[in-house]
Amino acid sequence: MTDPSDGIARRATDLAVAGAGLVVASPVLALAAIAIKLEDRGPVLFRQTRVGKDGVDFGLFKLRTMVVGAESKGAGYAVNRGDPRITRVGRILRRTSIDELPQLWNVVRGEMSLIGPRPTLRYQVDRYDEHQHHRLDIRPGLTGWAQVHGRTALPWAERIELDVWYVEHRSLRLDLTILARTPRALLGGIYKGATGGWKES
Repeated sequence: MTDPSDGIARRATDLAVAGAGLVVASPVLALAAIAIKLEDRGPVLFRQTRVGKDGVDFGLFKLRTMVVGAESKGAGYAVNRGDPRITRVGRILRRTSIDELPQLWNVVRGEMSLIGPRPTLRYQVDRYDEHQHHRLDIRPGLTGWAQVHGRTALPWAERIELDVWYVEHRSLRLDLTILARTPRALLGGIYKGATGGWKES
């Protein structure tokens, strides 16, 4: 049984770190916003519906890195290396993961946590089996166990299994391990490849 005090402590940590992170990152976010606007005059933020804790939908925020309406063009949700829909500024933002910084606001709002399974799309969740649905027992995170073990380079089933394992074994020690490994994982790139990061075999 989960200790209620553990949940309170995690939420307090999330608020403190995410709040401080937004303050520290504000100059970077401002510069990125200006660069995005100067390139094509389109919106700075990209909001996409993702599935959170207990299967509840929420709006995930990112800096826009692709042309307007990209999801209805080309490969759809899949993003491949060299994808022509990615803007010049977007390539830099993705390579550095700066595009993910607005998700600190999702953490402040209580829709996400600092550490947990990455939030996925509804059509992906619809493919979960009963065991995989345990991935939704906790809030999704900015980084997680699957992210430090290969990120989107991993097949679908392996990523989900790593996340479920984390849900069943999470602890302060494990969270600290994930935080320590995250910077190195960020250098591994974010592209999903031809299968969109959801390869089943």
